[in-house]
Amino acid sequence: MIADEKYIFKPETKRKLFILGAVGILLFALGVFMAMSGGGHEAEGSQAAVELSKNLVATSDHAAAAEGPEAEAGEHHGSPIWLKRIYTSLWHNNVFFAGIGIIGLFFIAIQYAAQAGWSAPIKRIPLAIGHWIPFAGILMLVLWFVVKADVFHWTHHDLYVVGGPDYDALIDGKGGYFFWPLADGGFPLFYIFRMVAFFGLWYLFFVWIKKEMLAEDIDGSTEHWYTARKLSAIFLVIFGYSSSVAAWDWVMSIDTHWFSTMMGWYVFASWWVTGLAVITVIVVSLKNAGYLKMVTANHLHDLGKFIFAFSIFWTYIWFSQFMLIYYANIPEETVYFITRLKNNPYSWIFYTNLILNFVLPFLLFMTRDAKRHMSMLLVVCPIVITGHWFDFYNMITPGVMMGHGGIGLLEIGMGLIFTAVFLFVVLNALSKLQLVAKNHPCMAESLNHHI
Repeated sequence: MIADEKYIFKPETKRKLFILGAVGILLFALGVFMAMSGGGHEAEGSQAAVELSKNLVATSDHAAAAEGPEAEAGEHHGSPIWLKRIYTSLWHNNVFFAGIGIIGLFFIAIQYAAQAGWSAPIKRIPLAIGHWIPFAGILMLVLWFVVKADVFHWTHHDLYVVGGPDYDALIDGKGGYFFWPLADGGFPLFYIFRMVAFFGLWYLFFVWIKKEMLAEDIDGSTEHWYTARKLSAIFLVIFGYSSSVAAWDWVMSIDTHWFSTMMGWYVFASWWVTGLAVITVIVVSLKNAGYLKMVTANHLHDLGKFIFAFSIFWTYIWFSQFMLIYYANIPEETVYFITRLKNNPYSWIFYTNLILNFVLPFLLFMTRDAKRHMSMLLVVCPIVITGHWFDFYNMITPGVMMGHGGIGLLEIGMGLIFTAVFLFVVLNALSKLQLVAKNHPCMAESLNHHI
């Protein structure tokens, strides 16, 4: 018999999140003030932008002819640098946290499709994380219309005017992907349709699967488990396609001239291991607070193994993408990595990614005991989350900011604001659920889980 267990979203926890959000707002405001007054990264940005443009021209005559250093430095992107930094940080954080919310649902679907029993006591945590999906969808749609002119170069109409001074044949060739069935350079109907359709489908499957999970608590029959498994299998097929296209739309299209056949896998790998780390942090925190009495070191071990294994998987995808482009040495492809390898502030982040997302998780989680101790999990998981926040920063920011980017108070403050709001939504949703599924058919297997 599974005892009722309910998470209480205590006032002191809410207060801590409000403080975290307030600190984020303060840092963000200071960062904006410094950027507007020429402080922070703005002073060195102009010289860095010039150096970066020279590197791009030297790397690829083709890229220079198609886009040119003036266009990259901001000919079409006329907003002030400080405002572009705000837009870039907004897009960066929303894509990052949207992925974590989606992974909450993906984790549940994987458990049902695999008929996994070990995860039965912790499935309400990723379910709560999935409540971020509608917030992320609304933010994504609204923010796109706010940031599009600065973040997405391909949205500018003059790039599609044949014979015009800013005509770009390469981007024009991709026009159908963005604007179909309307004219190129107009309203990107196909692009917006994909965004709305993806979030609509993800949220729809989230609602359906959540309904079956909660109905199981009352009914107790296996019918709801079988229905959830069927829905999960369908969702995984849809997710496999939609997550890749979303990566092309929201990340890769920022560097419109560049492409990688592995970008869909790369973004998914970063989202997936980050989501696993967030799930683990919440599970361990609840366990420390006296909740999740059914969760043992064996369950924690499985979560630790997931993070360990998929940190290596992320590294495999990272290396495969980098090695193939480096080895082929095609200018149109290498320009992406030249931007991030040869120019500050992206170069140190490029190498820091490998340390935070592979070296440290690999070394710290190598032993069996390390994956079973809550203290070690609370050390490694924040490292992984921070590392992949940097990873998404380096995917998004260089294509927008060029030599004017940087990690300052503005970016840190924005990250803290999103973290506070995300955790508030997740913990509030968790407080309205039974913390442990009462009639899960695999609960007996989980109670006897030992590795």
